Amino acid sequence: MNNADTAPAGRRTERRRSDLAVVTAWWQGLGGDEFFVLPPPNRGRYTQSDGHEDAAELRAARGLSDPVSFAYWHWQSHGRAFDRAGALRGELLLHWGGDHTAVAAGLGEGPAGFRVVDGGPRGAFRLDRITHRDDAGLPDPTDPDGVRQFLDALDEPVDRTAPSLGYRPLSAVEAAWLHERLRGPLDLSTATRFAVSLERRDGLTRDETERLLRAWCEEYEGRLTEWGAWKELFHALLRHGHEEAWEIVGTLGSRAAGVLSRVPSERGLAVVRGIALAGSRVTVHAWLALHRSLHEPDAVHAAAALAAELAAHELPKTSLHGLRDALIEAVTADWRRETGANHQAGRSYAGLAAVRFATDERLPHALRVLSAEAARDRVDHVREEALRPGQTVFTGIDPADVLAAVARYEAVRDGLLSTAGPDLTSSDSRLGDAWHRFRTLTNADVRWLREQVADPTTGLRGLGFCLELLLAHGLATESDVEALLPRRLKDLTKKYRTTYTEWRHPLVTLTCLALDLDHPAAGKLVSWWNGARPLWKDELRLLTHLGAPDEAKAAELWDFVTSPAHDVGQLMTWVLVRARLDGEPPLLVADRLLGTPGIRDHVLHRVLIGVADPGQPLWHYAVDPRSRSWWQRALEVAEHPGLSSEARAVGLRTAREHYLVRYPDQLRPAPTEAERAAALAWIDQHADS
Repeated sequence: MNNADTAPAGRRTERRRSDLAVVTAWWQGLGGDEFFVLPPPNRGRYTQSDGHEDAAELRAARGLSDPVSFAYWHWQSHGRAFDRAGALRGELLLHWGGDHTAVAAGLGEGPAGFRVVDGGPRGAFRLDRITHRDDAGLPDPTDPDGVRQFLDALDEPVDRTAPSLGYRPLSAVEAAWLHERLRGPLDLSTATRFAVSLERRDGLTRDETERLLRAWCEEYEGRLTEWGAWKELFHALLRHGHEEAWEIVGTLGSRAAGVLSRVPSERGLAVVRGIALAGSRVTVHAWLALHRSLHEPDAVHAAAALAAELAAHELPKTSLHGLRDALIEAVTADWRRETGANHQAGRSYAGLAAVRFATDERLPHALRVLSAEAARDRVDHVREEALRPGQTVFTGIDPADVLAAVARYEAVRDGLLSTAGPDLTSSDSRLGDAWHRFRTLTNADVRWLREQVADPTTGLRGLGFCLELLLAHGLATESDVEALLPRRLKDLTKKYRTTYTEWRHPLVTLTCLALDLDHPAAGKLVSWWNGARPLWKDELRLLTHLGAPDEAKAAELWDFVTSPAHDVGQLMTWVLVRARLDGEPPLLVADRLLGTPGIRDHVLHRVLIGVADPGQPLWHYAVDPRSRSWWQRALEVAEHPGLSSEARAVGLRTAREHYLVRYPDQLRPAPTEAERAAALAWIDQHADS
């Protein structure tokens, strides 16, 4: 965002209008026949998905038909870019949909004093102020926007995909400029970014480190990690051998582990080992790194030693999951450093590592089981890469050895996976990546799901995942209710946001199950949902009407879905309720709703795809273009002979917009080339539809 020929816009105190007012005035003047912008956001447009839903509503309200392109920003971007007074404090990300070229032309160069930078066909546009640099490339220290942009450029890694991030060296004048900012009385809020830029290059001097330490401990006493440069200062303390570093380790706890691993010492290893053996999964990565640095360079032998210690302390499986991930990441990083392979090749090698570790007798059985689970969605990619004509990405590895590893894995896979499942402590998105695997359930799957429901350590996310699958497949029983009540009721009544997932809040699912079974606990559960507190449950209450449905419940749901209220699964619930009451497939129920006044098209289209398989409905609050489940359902809707042409068109449009077709590297899990080719062939076959 620099322009040496443009004078600084002046200090913020001299600007008559706020930055937000200037940007908004420019924004309101944008738009045309094939491009429109959404109004500036409120908290209701919190994510990109919200923006696309708002765009769908506005497009429908204006009667616009494809192709049409649009741009918007959401509340998270707004909060990062503007302070409460409307002053710009960072780049404003402008998201978009439709044709990239049309959006770029529609946005233009930006308002006076600002510039819009094109992030490319797969990135956001970025709006920021035009600033000035001197002949040495340095900003005016009194220009906050110029300083921010300069520091942003310094803090951009050389390669964001590298195993460990590195930053370009500072020139002599840049280093001197940064050190100058840390002279005199220290204001930590001002010093933060300068300290970060220096220490990312081991640049903080001993004197600067000591002065920052005193200010940090005084200003942030009892809350040390709230300062934005605490990791860099802690690193500098360790690097300079300050004894004070060890005095604050107890305060930092597990958060210190990553920094300790970058400055290896026996003292640091003892600290990290103790934290890991106390049950901290996130610390296992640092423990393995330190153990390798100081005792056992071989990653497999090191992981086996750590696994033995974890087993001896009877830690939960989540720590072993962390060790499995740390092992795969470690050997992949080693290989990339040795070969110079890029990030994409590293992803392929990580798959090969998981395949190999599943049969590596040097590792304990439990770690081989988890490796087999990690390899489940990767083995086809590994095989495909090994069979690729010519040079594969597996630099230095004989393709025959790769294929032999695949064969060994497949020979033992079923036995290993009979007791395995996804890591229920991982994120919603990572669990969602596995959802497509459970469209049909094996006996081993059912046994594993019931074990997780009965396990008192399974969290709300895991319970939601497992109980939803059992209930949707008609396999949940009274024993599952008894496993959760009454000892888990206190946990189950806690808030857990589920509108980004394919499963509902576990208490919604449990209530539906209890109602269907006419379980004695059903009345108590319904009373809780009907109570005044807590308020968060109000938007989810109607989702429980899928349990033991009747016409009164259907009517209450209908009143909601035809109102302006925000839908978090109510229309999906109504369609499934109506299908149960009428004894017909939910797809046909959803199809008949197309064009119904009061039903928002973009919500109905999501539901139409989501109920394609009534045995596993997709509860995500919007079509997820990165999900295999949504791709499978989109094709089924598009090809369903019993649906209307309008419904099949929804399926076809959803398939055409899916990332398997548009951005295959963002599909979760990534597709093989054969899958990608089949998808493109399907799209070509339906090009005239």
